Amino acid sequence: MPDHEDCGLRLALDRLGEQWTVMALAGLVPGPRRYRELERSLTGISQRMMTLTLRRLERDGHVRRHVEPTVPPSVTYELTELGRSFADQVAALVAWTRVRKQEIEASQARFDAETRR
Repeated sequence: MPDHEDCGLRLALDRLGEQWTVMALAGLVPGPRRYRELERSLTGISQRMMTLTLRRLERDGHVRRHVEPTVPPSVTYELTELGRSFADQVAALVAWTRVRKQEIEASQARFDAETRR
């Protein structure tokens, strides 16, 4: 990769390196979702981690947050155009891993067996 020093790759890797980013993106692909609805779809995520993940995605411009002035306030999240294009790239990576998963696992098993000798 030529001139990777400031190509922006770090911006994407910072998000991809977080466990819940991909799941949150996937949860928003079908369309806008309320906070609790999205939280329920992400089995195992804590409320704190959910909030941090959505804030980071919002800060990076991937997610838009809407607050309805109801009592209590109703908060909805949706992907922006940038977020949708990022989700498309992540989906391509997920598809690649599904196709190559067995090949990677077989390679790891061979390597592990050879290094135990």
